[in-house]
Amino acid sequence: MVIRHVDEHLVIVEKPVGLTTMRHAEDVAEFGKRARRFLPPTLADLLPDLLARRHAKGGTTVRAVHRLDKDTSGLVVFARTVEAERHLGQQFRAHKIERQYLAVVRGQAKDRRIESWLVRERGDGRRGSSPTPGEGQRAITNVRVVEALGAYTLVECRLETGRTHQVRIHLGEAGTPLCGERIYDRPLNGKPLPDGSGIPRIALHAALLGFEHPATGERLRWTSSLPKDMAALVERLRRGRDDSSL
Repeated sequence: MVIRHVDEHLVIVEKPVGLTTMRHAEDVAEFGKRARRFLPPTLADLLPDLLARRHAKGGTTVRAVHRLDKDTSGLVVFARTVEAERHLGQQFRAHKIERQYLAVVRGQAKDRRIESWLVRERGDGRRGSSPTPGEGQRAITNVRVVEALGAYTLVECRLETGRTHQVRIHLGEAGTPLCGERIYDRPLNGKPLPDGSGIPRIALHAALLGFEHPATGERLRWTSSLPKDMAALVERLRRGRDDSSL
């Protein structure tokens, strides 16, 4: 992991692929204090030791206020005080946090604003959009095409809300699932859409994070470039697109 910013109130980290942000409530309920001993370490588990070695000022306690999926890379903020945790939590609940993701999807995506109501069970055992407006949690994702890559597209997704798996669900239900997606890669009761990208994880990266500093009130913003695996995928798809036009 890479620490992008640290002060007495918060820490900004670039989370690598394959690392869970924090322990899920179900794991804590099942394993209790043994969770840290028997389960793989999370980013929240590893960060205090890293802070102790490099940035001891302000203590080493961290409080997770949001999460990224295990196979999603990119920017995450942790609070270092109860006050910062409360302030950041309020910003998340009020949808005042600026978040943008970069994603590589199957198909030819279009600029669009996707709005739906997300429920835990859409009818096939997966989270998804309810056919009944007002049922579930309102979710809004703004999709912008960054680069057309033949049978694939590099897109930017700007969140107006932050629901569980929101980007993955919205892109999948739009007919352009993420490369590497294995859950939200099909229509309701349909078959998975073909994926020839070869990437072993979901091609999703939290590329921008912005919010009001919980102590100073200053508006802060961080950006993160595509990680190596996604950058390599984009370059390979560019070559395939160019070759097919010959």
